Amino acid sequence: MAVKIRLKRMGSKRNPFYRIVVADSRSPRDGRIIEQVGTYNPVASPVEVKIDTEKALDWMTKGAKPSDTVRNLFSKEGIMKQFHDSKNQ
Repeated sequence: MAVKIRLKRMGSKRNPFYRIVVADSRSPRDGRIIEQVGTYNPVASPVEVKIDTEKALDWMTKGAKPSDTVRNLFSKEGIMKQFHDSKNQ
């Protein structure tokens, strides 16, 4: 089973709010998920990003691939650096 870490859209029209979730790559965007890892709110004046670092690193070591947007969010939070450092040790 191919597992991805991606965004699940919540919120109303023109007011997006996203959950960062771990899901099977074959399931639809807002469909069934395995676990929620964090949230992302692009509408707030300083953009709000809350990520459970332990869960994210755990899923990435198990083989979950982050989507492009999630990879950018992880890079800004420093999670990708932690993952590469732990992988190279």
